[in-house]
Amino acid sequence: MKYVNASNILPEKLIAEIQKYVQGETLYIPKPEKSYRKWGSCSGARKSIDERNASIKHAFTNGKSIDQLADEYFLSVETIKKIVYSNKKH
Repeated sequence: MKYVNASNILPEKLIAEIQKYVQGETLYIPKPEKSYRKWGSCSGARKSIDERNASIKHAFTNGKSIDQLADEYFLSVETIKKIVYSNKKH
């Protein structure tokens, strides 16, 4: 997160109004909710994990054991259980 000097981007009237509430402090202004993105959506990490999880579910459905999947995917048994027993569609 980068910091921007308010006087460089905001009108003086708005700065004066904000100063009624806070002065000389760092103020975080969040994005509007509609512009939020899910974790990993920009980097492709979410898609990669979803594909991995779908592959794990498929292998489990086709007879691989939870222990085998944990070894194959380098995940804990508990993580594999969460993946194969979740109802989330991929």
